[in-house]
Amino acid sequence: MKIKKNAIYAQSGGVTAVINASAAGVINACRQYSDQIGTLYAGANGILGVLNEELIDTSLEPQSMIDALRHTPGGAFGSCRYKLKSLEQNRREYERLIEIFAAYDIGYFFYNGGNDSADTCLKVSQIAEELGYPIHAIHVPKTIDNDLVVTDNCPGFGSVAKYVATSIREAGFDLESMYKTSTKVFILEVMGRNAGWIAAACGLASESEEQPPHIILFPEITFDEDGFIQKVKYSVENYGYCVVAVSEGLKDRYGMELSASQHTVDDFGHHQLGGVAPVIAGIIKKRLGYKYHWAVADYLQRAARHIASAVDVEQAYQLGFKGVEMALAGANAVMPYIKRVSTTPYQWSIEQVALKQVANKEKFMPRDFISEDGFHIAEPCREYILPLIEGEDYPPYKNGLPDYVRLNKQHVVKKLKDFN
Repeated sequence: MKIKKNAIYAQSGGVTAVINASAAGVINACRQYSDQIGTLYAGANGILGVLNEELIDTSLEPQSMIDALRHTPGGAFGSCRYKLKSLEQNRREYERLIEIFAAYDIGYFFYNGGNDSADTCLKVSQIAEELGYPIHAIHVPKTIDNDLVVTDNCPGFGSVAKYVATSIREAGFDLESMYKTSTKVFILEVMGRNAGWIAAACGLASESEEQPPHIILFPEITFDEDGFIQKVKYSVENYGYCVVAVSEGLKDRYGMELSASQHTVDDFGHHQLGGVAPVIAGIIKKRLGYKYHWAVADYLQRAARHIASAVDVEQAYQLGFKGVEMALAGANAVMPYIKRVSTTPYQWSIEQVALKQVANKEKFMPRDFISEDGFHIAEPCREYILPLIEGEDYPPYKNGLPDYVRLNKQHVVKKLKDFN
């Protein structure tokens, strides 16, 4: 007879509008299969909460709050930007995780994150095997960057795509109203370190050449200043104004980000980006003298649960739920992923892939998704993204504002000594 084990869930990296839907999927699956899974704990602030034995007992959260997670943005249990070093560099961290697992009789580990989280989840399964500790480590995918390999798309991307496409379309209408006597150029900076998926989503807002955005700048395409200036000038002379979408990871011919804050490094070892929009604006001012405005979508794009994609919400939830079912079926060191069955009509299923095929890999924009001149999306890209932004899943409202939930997050009493 299979011995009933407990589980741990943790959130990692930058949060999304739908990561809590995945959390709800994991929690509800664990509750549904309570005959096979005991208590589900959550790490407070991601893997750091597990290392520091700051664990939340999710069984103490009422079902109504868990259901409300599906429409609540942010990371309900707290996330972190903390990358575990390699097993060789800091074996003690991994041994500490196993100590925590043993102390709480953990048989299942669900880690909800992006590329770095996939790597961490894989390493946890490897050290557990080496130490002879039985664990089912499942990576539940999420990232607005849409850059995980194998999966057709990533939870979080559909909603951020819907937000930026909506925002740049609305800003375009504003600019179109004012360009004759005011601003000629508007620049929207969106996230995307190495992959231009979010910038590409802005392209959905235009259904013809004269509609904004008129130009999209991708990190996959080396920035051509002269070609860019020609496109801006053409747009202003022919349409009266120009709307530009630019990815924060835009690079020059030397492979360096144009972002003004590129010398700041986060805890994952990545350059902290943000600030390319004013650089682009400065180039326009210097060479064309047009009046401009720029904006940075920043946290707004990934926090905008009020305009989330219904497809994205459902996929995020199902990946969390199916991840639990995969673990119960005996899977370890795998990731549930989305397989596109059909584009028209849009149909998808959830499959599983070994983490060795996912960890430390990135999915970039295919060249045929980008227009020949490198300044906009091509039709295959539009066909790929459009189904991912379909449907509305509005949160409940109270006093005119979205009514989101904050969990009680009751911590358990620690059993072990503090980790140093």
